[in-house]
Amino acid sequence: MFCKLHDNSLHDILIESLHFVVRRDNFPLSKGHVEVVPRRHVESFFDLTAAEIAEAYELMQEARKKIDDEHTPDAYTIGVNDGTAAGRTVDHLHIHLIPRYEGDVEDPRGGIRQILSGPHPDEWAPKA
Repeated sequence: MFCKLHDNSLHDILIESLHFVVRRDNFPLSKGHVEVVPRRHVESFFDLTAAEIAEAYELMQEARKKIDDEHTPDAYTIGVNDGTAAGRTVDHLHIHLIPRYEGDVEDPRGGIRQILSGPHPDEWAPKA
């Protein structure tokens, strides 16, 4: 799907650069949820060059500004499911930029740490 970035029936492109696009997520988790997708087919974030990472970061900054102006989120979650064991379902790298809003989940503490079972945030206090 991401190898067909030119197909407007599949993608709602927000921003474009030489090597990436920022597209609105087809199944957004929140208002303004976008994905940064390389035009070059790579599956892993670790396959990007240093220059590509810098370009992706610049696009994320630009996308954040647009999302801030349109939706005024309170925070962001940035994520990559790098590999099928991590939950990747599309074998083409995409970096999620997910706006977060106060109250969007009951207890956001721990953020992405909640994807696996582990100690509750209340248990993270330093031991005396």
